[in-house]
Amino acid sequence: MQTVNFIKTEDILKKINALFKIEKQKLTALFPDADIEHVGGTSVPGSLSKGDLDINIRVAPENFEKTVETLKTLYKINQLNNWSKGFASFKNEARELSIQVTAISSPEDYFVAQRDYLKSHPKKVVELNTLKEKFEDKSMDEYRKEKEEFFEKLNTHFITPDPRT
Repeated sequence: MQTVNFIKTEDILKKINALFKIEKQKLTALFPDADIEHVGGTSVPGSLSKGDLDINIRVAPENFEKTVETLKTLYKINQLNNWSKGFASFKNEARELSIQVTAISSPEDYFVAQRDYLKSHPKKVVELNTLKEKFEDKSMDEYRKEKEEFFEKLNTHFITPDPRT
């Protein structure tokens, strides 16, 4: 069983910011029209994090497939079971780096909105940290399930439901 451990974002922020700067330069050269954002726990002051850097590459829907194909040559595919026509994820475990690619305005294009919402709602950060503390040294799968439920509820504050569903 894979377990999860958390650290304070402030304790690793210098390292994370340096890694983001390097990766953003590389990704901007490859995808000059993309919006490349630092997201995830390390992007929110006061949060607990697993210590990895999450990057969201937001691209126009017509550039999504080409972006994904390029990233397949540079990074390891991550959680293929979650992929869709507007979302793909990659990782580089050695560098503690995850990349989420989203088609702009797709149902999966919420990472930046989540980050911004948490930054402006410190009580929600405390709530999320409490959830994380509950899973310290416990099952990663169970943590991911509960974290997903937390973010599904959080997303109702800023995501308009797709009328087609």
